[in-house]
Amino acid sequence: MKLIDGKETAKLIKAEIAKEVAKMIDNDDKNPHLAAVLVGDDPASQTYVSGKEKACKEVGIISSIYRLPFETTEKEVLELVEFLNKDAEIDGFIVQLPLPKHIDENKVIQSISPSKDVDGFHPVNIGRMALNLPSYISATPFGILQLMERYHIETEGKQVVVLGRSHIVGSPMSILLSRKAYPGDATVTLCHSRTKNIKEITKKADILIVALGQKGFVTEDMVKKGAIVIDVGIHRIPSLETKSGFRLVGDVDFENVSKKASMITPVPGGVGPMTIVSLLLNTMKAAKREIYL
Repeated sequence: MKLIDGKETAKLIKAEIAKEVAKMIDNDDKNPHLAAVLVGDDPASQTYVSGKEKACKEVGIISSIYRLPFETTEKEVLELVEFLNKDAEIDGFIVQLPLPKHIDENKVIQSISPSKDVDGFHPVNIGRMALNLPSYISATPFGILQLMERYHIETEGKQVVVLGRSHIVGSPMSILLSRKAYPGDATVTLCHSRTKNIKEITKKADILIVALGQKGFVTEDMVKKGAIVIDVGIHRIPSLETKSGFRLVGDVDFENVSKKASMITPVPGGVGPMTIVSLLLNTMKAAKREIYL
């Protein structure tokens, strides 16, 4: 069994980005600039945005964070989005999800300029991705593609099963791997909470991508021997073995599934570190105007 090390891969990609940023500065171009809008005080969102800020600093990308109180109105958020759309200094920006219930997430996402939508959630970017046109691909699927490329995972003609149909991971992943491209050219089955006989389907998978949000859902008897397993899930469980009193696990029973898999991502240290790096890659594309929308 080979471990697909997202932490190490992310470190390598960051070094490549830092070199590219340095080259841009040598050519008298400005530093790429990524902004983030954070509404409210959701702990997971705060941690994620802080991680993005730290990663930007490591590679030389300017980072701006707009922290807004929970009570901020939808109108005020939309006004800030419009300001960022027009600000020539900002190359790309994200609005951190989830937003408070009184703000319509779809309305906010659709108000972001597609050319600055480095999260890849705007319908224009999703549509262009489906048509295999240049677009910003959302960070987690993009991170998985990067891992597949870096580990030379063969996808052409392979049976891929994706568990989970979210707009953030599962659905885009199924589209990306069925496109005529590399990674891609696979035969993809998308499963979800209403799929019957999931075990029969997953046992046929050469590549199994799990993004269900259910701790330890995939067990050893659901996996074909020699399959490649990508675990997107992340859950905190109590642990007496750590100082913090908890540890992180995924949607896959790693201990047992890893005995059958030929390659597998760990949790933590697999897909997670690649998500932030993918956002940096999208910011670089935006700064260099590689994608015209």
